[in-house]
Order: sequence, then C-alpha cells, then structure tokens
Amino acid sequence: MKKPFIYLIILCLCSCANKSVVLYDLTCENLVNPYGIATAKPRISWKINAQNNDVKQKGYRIIVASKPQLLNEDNADLWDSGIVEASESVLIKYAGKKLSSGDMAYWKVKIVTDDGTETGWSNAASFSVGLLEASDWKGSYIGFPKENGDPQCPLMRKQFDVAAKPVTALIHVNSLGYHEIYINGKRVGDEVLAPAVSQFDKRSLSKTYDITQYLVKGKNDLVVWLGRGWYQSGLPGVVYDGPLLKAQIVTTGKDGKKTVAAQTDNTWQASESGYTLTGDATWRPHKFGGERIDANICPSALYTTENDKRQWFPALVVNVPKHEVTPQTTEGNRTKTIYKAQNIKQLSDTVYLVDFGKCLTGQVEINFPQMTKNKVVTLIFSDNLNKDGKLADRYQKDYYISSGSGKKRETFKHKFNYHSFRYLEISGLESAPALDDMKAMLVGTDFRDASSFECSDPDMNAIHDMLKNTVQCLTLGGYMVDCNHIERLGYGGDGHASTVTAQTMFDLAPLYSNWLRAWEDCIRDDGGLPHTAPNPYPAGGGPYWCAFIVSAPWSVYRNYGDISVLEHYYPVMLQWLQYVDKYTVDGLLRRWPDNNYRNWYLGDWATPKGINQTLPETIDLVDNCVISECYTMLEKIARLLDKNDDAALFAERKKILNELLHSTFFNVDSAVYATGTQIDMVYPMLTGATPDSLTKDVENKLFTETANRFNGHLATGLVGVPVITEWTVNTGNVDFMYNMLKKREYPGYLYMLDNGATATWEHWNGERSRIHNCYNGIGSWFYQALGGIRLSDDAPGYRKIIIQPQIPAGVTWAKTTKETPYGTVSTSWRLNGKVFEMEVIIPIGSTAVVITHQAVNNLTVNGSPSNAQNVELPSGKYLMSYTIVSE
Repeated sequence: MKKPFIYLIILCLCSCANKSVVLYDLTCENLVNPYGIATAKPRISWKINAQNNDVKQKGYRIIVASKPQLLNEDNADLWDSGIVEASESVLIKYAGKKLSSGDMAYWKVKIVTDDGTETGWSNAASFSVGLLEASDWKGSYIGFPKENGDPQCPLMRKQFDVAAKPVTALIHVNSLGYHEIYINGKRVGDEVLAPAVSQFDKRSLSKTYDITQYLVKGKNDLVVWLGRGWYQSGLPGVVYDGPLLKAQIVTTGKDGKKTVAAQTDNTWQASESGYTLTGDATWRPHKFGGERIDANICPSALYTTENDKRQWFPALVVNVPKHEVTPQTTEGNRTKTIYKAQNIKQLSDTVYLVDFGKCLTGQVEINFPQMTKNKVVTLIFSDNLNKDGKLADRYQKDYYISSGSGKKRETFKHKFNYHSFRYLEISGLESAPALDDMKAMLVGTDFRDASSFECSDPDMNAIHDMLKNTVQCLTLGGYMVDCNHIERLGYGGDGHASTVTAQTMFDLAPLYSNWLRAWEDCIRDDGGLPHTAPNPYPAGGGPYWCAFIVSAPWSVYRNYGDISVLEHYYPVMLQWLQYVDKYTVDGLLRRWPDNNYRNWYLGDWATPKGINQTLPETIDLVDNCVISECYTMLEKIARLLDKNDDAALFAERKKILNELLHSTFFNVDSAVYATGTQIDMVYPMLTGATPDSLTKDVENKLFTETANRFNGHLATGLVGVPVITEWTVNTGNVDFMYNMLKKREYPGYLYMLDNGATATWEHWNGERSRIHNCYNGIGSWFYQALGGIRLSDDAPGYRKIIIQPQIPAGVTWAKTTKETPYGTVSTSWRLNGKVFEMEVIIPIGSTAVVITHQAVNNLTVNGSPSNAQNVELPSGKYLMSYTIVSE
C-alpha cells in the first residue's frame, strides 16, 4: 500500500555568532588540481564549511596567478575578480587574461559572509591548460617496427638534455592505446591504463603530467611503455598492429620562456618489453584474454644503465588519419581498493584456487615462490564457480614465464589489461603462494565517493552495498560498461538505467563529460545512434539505449548544476529525434532497421523467466513511453535554454503521444496496459499517459498482479527496474518496493545475495556475468525514499533539496549522506513506536524544502510545540520530533 509521508518541523540549532569559515574542495572543471584541462576558459568551484553551517556567502573574490609566488592580492597577474556580489560557488567562469595551451595557473578564493565579514584566503589550487589546437603538437606518431618483433606492448625511449633545471616541465602524451611514463628510472604518477576511452576514428585523448621533479640538469632518459587496449586491428580508426605514441616535453625557465625539450620522431628508439597480449585478446566479446609476461625480457628497472642493456630499434613513424586530439576531461584510472586473498585451495599437485572474497574489476599482484627458468604459470580468472566447484569460463587467462634468476620470489603484475573476477586458478606452481603474497586491486576511474547509506534492516544494507560495489566495478576508463569481462561496452541502456544510481552514489561529472563526448562522436549524419559508445562494432539494444543522449545530459544538469552540458548536447538530441521521427508511423515509433553499427530492437531486457520481453505489444509500449519521457526532458531543457517555441512543441508532442499510448495499449475491460507486466503497467503512469481518473484502478491492478501473478516479486528487467523505482519514489509507494526487495526467492536481489553474490548479475538466475549493470537502477531508492534526499528541478545541483523520508513497515532508522556540489547533505532519522526524530544537515549554499503530507501530534521544535508545515530551510543543522497520527 502507499505509505503516507511524514510531517516535519525543524529548527536551526546553530548560532550565527563567532563564525569560523573554511573554504575547501577547490576544483577546476570538477577536477582537483588538474593538469591539461580541455579549455582555456575554465570554471572553478569551492565549498564552504562553518560550525553548524550557519553562514551564507554574499560575495567572493578570486585571484589567479601564473606563478605560486605571485598568488597574492598585490601581484596576481592573470585575474583578480575583486569582490563579486554573488552567492554562487559552483562552476564560476574564469574571466581573467587569455590563457593558452600549456599555461599553468594558480588560484585561491575568499568569500564575504552574510554579516559582511571577509574570510581568510583558501589554500592555493592549480590547473594547467592542455594542448588545445592541432598546431600545438610538434611530434609524429611512432610505434614499434613489427618486422623487428612484437609491436603490442613496446618500450619507446628518448634521451634528451636539459641545460638548466626548469621551473616547470610538462609532458603531453597522446597515445593510441595505453601508456606509462618513466623518467630516469622513476615512474611518473600512479595512474594505470591511461588514457580513458574514445572513438578512435573521431577522437583520441591526450594527458598532461608534471615531470618537473623527475628531471635533472644534463642528460635525461625518458621511456614510455605502451599497451594496445582498445587500439585493436580492425576497429574504427585503428591503422597499426600496435599502440602508437605522440608526445612532447615542454619546459618553462625562470624567464618564462617555453622550450620543447623532446618530441616524438624517428630519433626515438623502440624495444620489446616482454609484455604481450595473449593470442585470443582481440578485444571483442569473450576475447579480452589477458597478458603474457616473459620475465626473461621484461625490464626489472628502467634506469639508463638497465636501458642500455636492452636491444633497441629505430622507432617507426606511422601516418595516422586526421582526427580530433583533445585533453582528457575525466579522472585517470587508479587502484582504489586492495583485497587480500581470503582462501587458497589446492586442486592438484600444481593447481591452486584462490578466493579474494569479493567480485571486483581490476588487476592482481602475486609473488610466486622461487622457480626454475622458463617455468610457465597460467592464471585463469572468473567471477563465479560452477556447481562442480570449477571456474565458470570467462576467457580471462594470463601467462607468466619465469626468469629463474635465483631470487626467492618472482612477481606477476598486470599492466595493460584487467579482469572481472573473484576467483583465480593458478597452475604450474610446485608450491602454493602465501596468502599475504597475493593481492587483487580494484581499478577504476578515480572519481570520489559521494554517499553513504545504512538502515535498521540488514537486508537493505546488503543490497545497497552490493549495488555500490557493482557500480565501482563497471566504471573503469571514463565510461560505464555492461560488464568488463564479456563485452566491455558502454551500453546506453545500462547507462540510462543506472545513471541516477551512479550519480547519487559517486561524483561522476568528469566521467560523464568523457562518455557523452563519445556518444556525440558516434552519431551518424542521419541522426542514427548506436547502442554503445564508443562504438567499435554493432551491439544490441533499442530506443531506451539511444535515449541516453537525452537522459544523461539532463541527469548531469540536475546532479551537478552544469547547464553547459545541456547547451552542448541539445543539438545532438534534436538530431536523434529526427531519426526517431523517420520511423514513427501514425504517431507511434516502430521498429527501425539493424545496420552496420547497431542491431536488435528491444523494449525491456533481461526479464525473469516467464515474462516474454519479445512480444511486439510490450516492445512498442515501452519504446514509445521512452519517447514520451524524452519529450518531458526536452521540454524542460528547451525552457532552460530559452527555446520556448521548442518547449511548447515538445509539450504538445508529449500530449498527443500520451493520448495515443493510452488509446492504443490500454485494455478497458481488464484495466491493464499491453501484456500487463509490471513495466507495462507502471511506465504509462510514470509518463503521465494514464488519465488521472484511471490511475487508482491501474495502480490497484498492478498491486494485484504483482501479488498473484508474480508472487510479490520485482518481476522486470533492465528498463523496468529504474522505471518502477522512479514511480515508487514519486508516488510514495515505499511498502510496495520494500516488500518486493525483501523476497528471498528467485527473482530478486536477496536471491543473488543468498547465492553468494557480491555484485549484481546479468540475469536474475545468474546466467553469464556475475558483475553486471542490468539491475542497478534500484540504487537511488535507498537515498531518495529511505534517506529522503531528493533533487529539485527548480535549482539543480542540490542548490535546493527536497527532504521527504518514506518509512516502510520493517525499517526503524536510516542514516544517509549525499555529497553535493555545495557540501554534504545528511538525514538521520529514527522511529520509536510512533515517535519520529530526525536530524538534517543542509550544506552552505543550499536550501531545503521538507515536504509534509500527514497530520501529527506532539510536534515539538527544540522542546516547544509548533504548527508549521512544509518548512523552507536555509543551510544549517536541524532537529525535530513528533508523534505520527495513524490513518
């Protein structure tokens, strides 16, 4: 049944006197101290902290300088904004002197509070501008000459002189494939699997690194280690059978003069590294293979003395077709969590099974016991064990060939590939590695955790934690994939379904900046979109997959307050809608054709057994509801962009489509839409296609069918999960969702957990992938319903927050936090019998509306009775309590 919402009355407990204000979390383009940003007109942000959040920003002053020593009020040479009267602290546009490619900038900020007091200056932050124009690049693309050996993972070397230690030195790297940088034997940075993904026939990405500390006066030795990654033969834009490199080092002297100290050309040298991809690693479905590491060839160090012992060949200059080269806009990949081996089991004389205790995507580092020379060790990875206890074959296999150097141990460590796994089978060892000698590293885009959730129901906590782990497993490389071990594709359907969850749990503005650019690069001239981006080859999906180009920018705007995303992608959205119109017949979208970049035409996907997702009636209903949702978003986007004629057109098209949806798919006699499945019943109500006069009847039919036909289970697939989630949150049907989540039998999340899951599956019954993106759309429910923290379209980026906890029977307390562009919002509530207490913290810069819908007794604020309802709250810390009145 629908659960009544809560009446709330809240009082700010904080004092406005003696404020101690700290400015923190300074970012540029949503990144912390980034090198090589993709614009010369960046946007900067900061957050404000004070005791009990009891201040307001009334103004700010920003200073920007070209050198750290100039970063003061008197000498800032790039920009001094002066005091600007404004309360905004998010994405403030730089308005100083013109910046150019390669420029460094240092900045800090102070604010004026509501009582007219100026704060102290923040700590300094910095950024550098990447190479923005094609003419900025001086070098050529180079690779390993394949007539001299294996070109897959070569070492590229250049020795160069530096006359004097520079003030700053930056290396700009544009690799087609992965890269790691070593200077004078030292690894530069700690990123792995760089850069992020891109559509190679349209775009490749550059990265910039500060290498000042690595250089010495005189001769320097630079080695760039390359790996193929997605730069695989036969894929769009790939022109060579190995990775390629374009790079240049730019130094800045004390006089401010910039010098290109080194650039890629035919004077570089190339050497085999001892790392290669396995023969089946073609980076197609089921063929991501692994790495073959020959310790006899692999360098133990990359110092000059060791480099000189290697065999080097002249680098090959390769002609690469013209394409966009743009700086990477998302964080790099890093090791985020390390898991120790939990158990090792000997299967035979030389075969061992290792359990790391949790599903993850990433790499391993293993110290093997002493071995004789040329011993071959095989490592096979899987996310699951079959019923016979053997690994489910995920085609993830690595090989290590020992050097027999006499050392007590030899070490295997991934470099340019990764796996999704929990279990590892090691064969070829005469004795087992110690548990402490094996570790698995969760690797992913280095975005920040932005949430926490815990409640009184351990089942809800377990589901939430499984979902959160899954999202982290699927976001390596600046995009979100379906699964990393089988397809490794950025499916729009999976992204569409999981975006609200992912952006609630994590700070993903930079990641979506990168991923959305890939979608723009993949659209065809006629407006057709693939089902994945990047789009290396055809993949299955349907309109919901393509509609990611509308829903994702809209979600980015709502979560992060960045209207430039809407401005940029609005024309792309319209281009795709023209394609939709081409296949609209008598007002309804019908099947469009398969082609060389896309196949299938789905409605829902990965539904439980017994639900036929292939029936034309349900496909047409779902897909046209998708278009109706797009019209809703586009109307709002158009109004924000002052395109009121467009907005009126979208409103009218939605009205006509909704009327057609209802008249075409609603059966008056049975009170069901289409096939009567949960998605068929809920989606028309969510889009507004169901007339108000029939909503209650349809809702009751949904409840009846769920109880009788589906035995109380959540009986839907990839598309249906987020649709039902959003509808239950919007309508307050918290018990309906909660009771479905509590089901332990198939299908359900607890069924997964009870069968050993630590990440969500591709199918409810566990077929294929055990680390997948099909069912993660439920994740936002924990924050929006139980936590009661919701976005408002009136002021995006959590500038205005809706507080509206929904309490199902069975949950007595919940603690929830959400990091926003302005700081942390949190709710902590507890229900003792019918007495409800809640603490709310609203970050400085935000306001909140506490929505109340139910009468209460004994409402007290700080011990005093009150009759107020629907409270408008400024930033601050609040406490309230009352007694709930039964209906």
